[in-house]
Amino acid sequence: MSTNETPEPAQPRRRLSREDRQRQLLDVAWQLIREEGTDALTLGYLAEKAGVTKPVVYDHFTTRAGLLAALYQDFDRRQTALMDAALANAEATLTGTATVIATAYVDCVLTQGNEIPGVIAALASTPELEKIKREYEAIFLEKCRRVLSPFADGAEISQAGLRAMLGAAEALSQAATTDEISAEQARDELLATIIAMVERAAARALKAGD
Repeated sequence: MSTNETPEPAQPRRRLSREDRQRQLLDVAWQLIREEGTDALTLGYLAEKAGVTKPVVYDHFTTRAGLLAALYQDFDRRQTALMDAALANAEATLTGTATVIATAYVDCVLTQGNEIPGVIAALASTPELEKIKREYEAIFLEKCRRVLSPFADGAEISQAGLRAMLGAAEALSQAATTDEISAEQARDELLATIIAMVERAAARALKAGD
């Protein structure tokens, strides 16, 4: 370039929208948990890792509890989207529907690696966070009840059964993330648990009608 030429001005960095900034912060938070564990996650450390000022992070999440809640909501959205898409194309049978639920749950946890168990554990650490976890669990369980009820011969699938199913889903998924069992084993066992739950509900209704 000639010394008489004027250099082109540097292009200004594009300012992220609030939604895009939150997405960036959540992605960095997931990476931080994956590499250093949930205990290392603080708003100040997240700001440092994301290359932003602390006020930016505090504006989005306010507290560490708010950040953990946002991470759980992010996980829940992914799980819901995966399950909804699969249900829309599922075979309209008990096995087909149960397979979708089992596969979507296990695969979503595996996609999130070892991060989500730490977030779930942290969510249970205070009454406020436990309340958030319970609210999202209730939505998930109600969806399972709704899509599985047509295969229970008019019987109501009990809350106790749904809770047992969720406990199995969490335990099996966690075991798969640590390679204690394979992903296929986790899906198969969860599938069997879901089918047994629905069949028990139908059997109770049949017995009550005798």
